[in-house]
Amino acid sequence: MNREYKRWYDHDATLMQILELLRNYQNELKEQAAIFLEKLEEKVSKETIDKFYDMVKPINGKRWYDKDPIISKTVELLRVVPPDVQRTAANNFKKVLKEMGIEHEILHIDD
Repeated sequence: MNREYKRWYDHDATLMQILELLRNYQNELKEQAAIFLEKLEEKVSKETIDKFYDMVKPINGKRWYDKDPIISKTVELLRVVPPDVQRTAANNFKKVLKEMGIEHEILHIDD
């Protein structure tokens, strides 16, 4: 059965929850988004990521994540990678949040 999703991340519950956390706690989680980008830059290169982002960033920037360049770049990169990479990134983000002690405060994701 092929299920249609309204948003690109609706196919994965963990990814949905991580993006919702980013949406609601952008200031608190911005540092983790920056670390995610740094790790990607180590594997791909900053120039490649910047070129890609320049191609996909919105002109009018009306989405919730367009207001901050770090959050926007993180979400856009998550959007275009394969689902298995999305899942891995979401799980890694979840692990870091738990290590930061955020798990009981804002993170309600079942393992």
